[in-house]
Amino acid sequence: MSYEIRTAKLDVMSTAAPTSRTSAPAASKAASRASTPPPSAPSAIARRPALDWRIRFAVLALIWGFSFLLIKLGTEAYAPFQVTFGRLLFGTAVLAVTMAVRRERLPRGLRTWGHLMVAAFFLNALPFSLFAYAELTIPSTLAGICNATSPLWGMALSLVALSEDRPTRRRVAGLGIGFLGVLTVLGVWQGFSGLDVTGTAMALLASLSYPVGWIYVRRTLADSAHSDLSLTGAQLLLATLQLAVVTPLFTTLPTSFPVVPLLAVAALGALGTGFAMLLQYGLVAEVGPTTATMVTYFIPVIATAAGVLLLNERLGWNTPVGAIVVLAGAALTQSRRQR
Repeated sequence: MSYEIRTAKLDVMSTAAPTSRTSAPAASKAASRASTPPPSAPSAIARRPALDWRIRFAVLALIWGFSFLLIKLGTEAYAPFQVTFGRLLFGTAVLAVTMAVRRERLPRGLRTWGHLMVAAFFLNALPFSLFAYAELTIPSTLAGICNATSPLWGMALSLVALSEDRPTRRRVAGLGIGFLGVLTVLGVWQGFSGLDVTGTAMALLASLSYPVGWIYVRRTLADSAHSDLSLTGAQLLLATLQLAVVTPLFTTLPTSFPVVPLLAVAALGALGTGFAMLLQYGLVAEVGPTTATMVTYFIPVIATAAGVLLLNERLGWNTPVGAIVVLAGAALTQSRRQR
């Protein structure tokens, strides 16, 4: 997810939601090494796991798809900033344990930490907080679909910010189709009747934040010599520190800790953030970025099914139809450049 995301720039701009829901520095490095032999020192994340990649792919899609439901459950008892802080704290803990087991160290150099501070804001702290606030007023299904617009925003931004990304007719058509799908989801012909504009705008802004972070990382950290796990752990640590500063300023300490929302936040962080990142980069290293990022197309489907079946959220016909159009457009924007 969604915190989630979501990759920096694999073959082309894409989410991971990331979801995703995701850490761009490590993904960018994994992508650059996907077609080359591994270095003499084995990557902390690229070791080949025992489980078949298809099983891990399905698990990742389920984790990120259910992340929006977990956000909704968490915000029933805790303030959005508290949900985000808990998510980052549990996610960082998972990566810290992994780094300790694999004897990885945090990156060195003020320049690297400065760039990671910016990446942590745009790829974790900001989008996670916006999605949590958005789900106070919009269904988790709509939040999941908004998350699927990240490849569209990424395509639009990369055409402006990355000179090597030249537009093709297919990718421009995909951009137009994708945003037509967004308008369908929003029910523009009804004048957005019944739609919470503020919550929806926050979810779309969260989805926009991911590609902003990806582009920044591609320009600053794509060639870093540090390992994937080291960069990812440092990024999540910085995002956690950012929320540790912000949360007490805008929230008060909860007077009670209901079990279900607390477990939801813990699962959101430990599984949807920490464990999901490890799964994602392992997939990128094993099967390549193109196949790995296909998980993006399953996230809104799972998020919608979870919201309808488990939270009894209602859907108008335009929501699933628009989601299909969004995903079709996103797929076209990620097609390879025509020579």
